[in-house]
Amino acid sequence: MVNRRLKKLWGYLLPHWRMVLAGVVALLIVNALGVYIPLLIRDSIDDLQKAFNFGKVWYYVVLILVLSSLMWVSRMLSRIWLFGIGRQIEFDLKQKIFQHLLLLEPSYFATHTSGDLINRATSDVENIRRLVGFAVLSIINTIFAYVLTLPAMFAINIPLSLMAIGVYPLMLITVQLFSKQLRDQQQEVQEKLSDLSELIQEDVSGMALIKIYAQEENERLAFKFKNYRLLNANLKLARTRTLLFPLVEGLSTVGLLILLIFGPKMISSGAITIGDFLALIILVERLVFPTALLGFTISAYQRGEVSIDRVDAIFQVTPNIKDHPNSIVLPREEVKGKITAKNLSYTYAGSATPALKNVNFTIYPGETVAIVGPIGSGKSTLANAIPRLLDIQEGQLFLDGYDITQLRLEDLRGAIAYVPQDSFLFSSTVRNNIRYGDPFKEQPEVEYVAKQVQIHPEILNFPQQYDTLVGERGITLSGGQRQRTALARALLVDAPVLILDDALSSVDNQTATLILNYLSSERGKTVIFISHQLSAAATTDRIFVMDRGQILQMGTHAELIDQPGLYQSLWKQHQLEEILS
Repeated sequence: MVNRRLKKLWGYLLPHWRMVLAGVVALLIVNALGVYIPLLIRDSIDDLQKAFNFGKVWYYVVLILVLSSLMWVSRMLSRIWLFGIGRQIEFDLKQKIFQHLLLLEPSYFATHTSGDLINRATSDVENIRRLVGFAVLSIINTIFAYVLTLPAMFAINIPLSLMAIGVYPLMLITVQLFSKQLRDQQQEVQEKLSDLSELIQEDVSGMALIKIYAQEENERLAFKFKNYRLLNANLKLARTRTLLFPLVEGLSTVGLLILLIFGPKMISSGAITIGDFLALIILVERLVFPTALLGFTISAYQRGEVSIDRVDAIFQVTPNIKDHPNSIVLPREEVKGKITAKNLSYTYAGSATPALKNVNFTIYPGETVAIVGPIGSGKSTLANAIPRLLDIQEGQLFLDGYDITQLRLEDLRGAIAYVPQDSFLFSSTVRNNIRYGDPFKEQPEVEYVAKQVQIHPEILNFPQQYDTLVGERGITLSGGQRQRTALARALLVDAPVLILDDALSSVDNQTATLILNYLSSERGKTVIFISHQLSAAATTDRIFVMDRGQILQMGTHAELIDQPGLYQSLWKQHQLEEILS
């Protein structure tokens, strides 16, 4: 596990190896000067003790000032380069996460909440940025500090140096004892933060529903509960850090105390000079900061480890629906719109009952087909299978004779305009939502499709007409307006195949019939109309009647109402509802 994380960390750094190398060299210069300057101070004191004159004083002052300035510049450059790598990796990771999420099928997002995914793409990526920026800089700096400082100390006096650093192994053991606890507590914090993010995201999206059912108090209590769990997780982590970091810092200063106790005695005995003593104090002091910082570095590393695993879990999910290695290219202008199913079957993961079972049909180019049936009969599953939003097996579904699993996804979906049950709109203008599939369409084309779906007059009554912002998920529009805007978006791309999955459920029967009549008049466009509005479905060329994942009946409205069966029952129920209404 550790090796895998280190490989992943190296994978983040490798594309920026030049900047990493520059930062490491700058840190090496910083630490080399940090060791040389105390030795220079030692030499100046011992030299001036022998023969004092102001010329030498100024020589050493200017030399130390120049070297200190160079050390400061090198330190700044090392931070700019290494912290800059962290920012670049943060940018790259967010880009890769978003691009990878775009490749995953909708079923992944049905089992992973948006709040958790957002938290991984923000908070966890930020932790990784700290790891590759602050933690890497700190670890490299600590290594250089020890490797360069210890030989200089031993060259002055080995026994005194060993006594001064004798507590450091104890300090490292202390850090190691706390490392697993820190990692577990950090993971708990990230998980509780994800839970809170999910609740916020859901409540903001469903604010109207909360108010309709007067559930503000319950949601407040739910937020308080999850916020309290996050507080407890953060407090546990803070208590561990509060115990560890002062302990580490306290142990690191013991070495300086030992020098102050035994150093003067060695000066008196002639074992070391005053210059040696001062150099040792400065050199030991140089090790205090990186050693004390080790606790913070370990904490950043633990956070980064947890976040590496959480981000990597996204990348470990490989899309099941992807282009075949030898995918077939099918330009949109060559698509006729014939759709064929041969024993099409599909079962959702975790379900024992097939959602589709041995479905067979042929829909001809330019034909308008309605699919009706009870809720849960498999209509939406069939609609999702055609543009390959579901991972169906090969040899079951065909577009113009081509197996859709062999077609390039870009070509398959480019040939199909799909309006799902949930008419999702972006937080943008009405115009931008309509031309989402083709952002370069001109205003006359946008208005033309808006007229065909019977929404143009209503848009003209909006405050800014086509420049009106629809709000998040189209919240400022009615259900019927959202559906017709989504339908206009599908019509604007002018795909050969159009699938409407109950996309007119919030539209009255008269308007739905007008829209279907227009669609039927579109030359060459194959339309699949899934609906519970039987009066609108009755105007289509053919009707498929589904139940329990199977197509039980096929035919025109006139043929089906004369046949005993499900459609006849549904039509009688529809007529009764019309009379009662």
